[in-house]
Amino acid sequence: MSALSWSQSLACIPRRLVAVVKQRVGTVCARRLGVGPRHPVTVVALGLVSLVVALSSSVEAQSSRPAGEWHATGGDHTNTKYSPLDQITPDNFMDLEIAWRWASISTEVLERNEDIIPPNGFKTTPLMANGLVYLSTSLGQVAALDAGTGELVWSYDPHAYERMIRPANMGWQHRGVSYWEDDESDDARIFIAVQDLRLIALNARTGALYPDFGHGGFVDLSISLGREIDPLRVTHTSPVAIARDVVVVGSIVQDTELEFREASPGHVRGFDARTGEMKWIFHTIPQGDEPATETWENESWRYSGHSNVWGTMAVDDELGMVYLPTGTPTNDYYGGMRPGDNLFAETIIAVDVETGERVWHFQAVHHGLWDYDFPTAGNLLDITVDGREIKAIAQTSKQAFTYVLDRETGEPVWPIEERPVPQGDVPGEWYSPTQPFPTKPPAFDLQGVTEDDIIDFTPELRAEAMEIIAETARFGSLFEPPSVAGTRNPVIQAPGTGGGINWPGSAVDPETGRLFVPSQTRLRTVELIPVEAPATVGYFTDPWARPIPGPRGLPIVKPPYKRITAFDLNTGDQLWMSPHGDGPRNHPALRDLNLPPLGGGTGMAGGGPLVTKTMLFVNSGGRDVESMEDVGPTLTAYDKDTGEYLGSVDLPATPWGNPISYLYDGKQHILVAVGGRPGSPPELVALTLP
Repeated sequence: MSALSWSQSLACIPRRLVAVVKQRVGTVCARRLGVGPRHPVTVVALGLVSLVVALSSSVEAQSSRPAGEWHATGGDHTNTKYSPLDQITPDNFMDLEIAWRWASISTEVLERNEDIIPPNGFKTTPLMANGLVYLSTSLGQVAALDAGTGELVWSYDPHAYERMIRPANMGWQHRGVSYWEDDESDDARIFIAVQDLRLIALNARTGALYPDFGHGGFVDLSISLGREIDPLRVTHTSPVAIARDVVVVGSIVQDTELEFREASPGHVRGFDARTGEMKWIFHTIPQGDEPATETWENESWRYSGHSNVWGTMAVDDELGMVYLPTGTPTNDYYGGMRPGDNLFAETIIAVDVETGERVWHFQAVHHGLWDYDFPTAGNLLDITVDGREIKAIAQTSKQAFTYVLDRETGEPVWPIEERPVPQGDVPGEWYSPTQPFPTKPPAFDLQGVTEDDIIDFTPELRAEAMEIIAETARFGSLFEPPSVAGTRNPVIQAPGTGGGINWPGSAVDPETGRLFVPSQTRLRTVELIPVEAPATVGYFTDPWARPIPGPRGLPIVKPPYKRITAFDLNTGDQLWMSPHGDGPRNHPALRDLNLPPLGGGTGMAGGGPLVTKTMLFVNSGGRDVESMEDVGPTLTAYDKDTGEYLGSVDLPATPWGNPISYLYDGKQHILVAVGGRPGSPPELVALTLP
């Protein structure tokens, strides 16, 4: 067992390292060991804690969690998705075995209630703290499991499925719970914002409600946005952010089947973690005399909606900032009723966690017309650029850019240039003349489509692909705006809906300053349809962005179709790129060509990443080391330095949630949610070495 692993077996490790140790070591150790603060054992404990800190990395010393635990969706509040555990290595990874499996309690509910629309995948990312694994089910239930056996310790069911037919947008799904510890007491809580617009706090040890939280244990999230909302078009499925003692809540606002320009706003709110009282609201669409209302011309801030944070958020507890990655305004592909740049849509906003005041912002897309909302939190890490130490945020995006900013000031680490972009011809539309283009790091996936991007495995396939495009679509650059149906062929949008990065996000190794980005090349064609009165939305897509088929069922562009890209954020340079998954190289038209892996496979977007001291893991996609053929649902490993494919471990079903790693009883575990669609029961699967 490594020294770091041994250190985690100590009984008296305080919940927060370094800064909090000085304040809490006496009381915490005394409470756990049953002695007074001046007892000699407390002094011994202090020495042990010092040893733990010395053995831990400098990054973990700044973290709010012990090194062997996983306290937030991204590992900790900084969203690194990094663990310093090192028992699982390239030499023994293929020896991983299933330690335990847990069948989701949602299955029993679904069997009793045939009217519930089946869930859209088991997408939770579990947490681990103090020996318990915490998670949400697709139906919004909460469970706590023994981290060593997977046995159920407690569960809580908010019965959201009895209060609504189907949640907005993607149906029944939930991506996880949030964990908070009270520095002033021994209290630890699990927070969840459930699909029926309630924020709930549960005792982390017992699962009991707090009667004095909100009103009888619940906070009604439908009544504090300052504007009436449509409860059928708003929901909550992502983990809330925990910023010091504030619970920060975003939302999902359905962006399909729109008819009216009026829509529910995506404002972000902060609630007191102890009482549930709302402390602040940040208007992602500025209101009244607030700054930036002028970017919503014709007073369109009064009725425009969305601009919401539907994914996760990163937090710097030391600086006291939460970073909001916002989405596109109403509607995704037409904005004639909202002229102007539309701040703070498609923007990274640093907000003071105590007051909700904006500290700085950076808008990545002006007047969005492409559904390029931010789907995931940025990654926080410290880097050194040209000898200058920088507290950075690296925000990856659907459009395959990485925006690297100083997280204290919002200043770009490398220049981000405003460049001219194509202008469209849709009646009534307002077009931004420029869009921001980062100069570093380079794009991590295909941006726009040209003739050079079309597949050329054989001359015949290329000719067929070019014929398809000539008849059904047209080439375009990254910010080529959509056109009205019937005026010309629809533009190929790359990345299209679901392409680039998505909610599983990227990961960083804070010890080296490296960023790892799973992505997928997913093309769509988009065109607008006029929407007649009494509708007031102007134009909309019908149907929602179409896929563009290639010849004989193959993709129409060159591979890789899923990939992992690594960057050195100290220099802004790409280190390597590896296809993720084998792709269609065994297709009848390709199998005799002896092609390398092409990337692709099942799972959400590019796959969920996990970085440890020893290697990089990404779920979904995989290929056998010997035959290089697809091997189905897997956890796949790569060398962090070179991108070399190290192998894949089979999973019982498609992994939809992000993998995590934790230490229990001296053994490193990897845990991931799988299944959850019709015919595939939802399960948690824990892997360990024999």
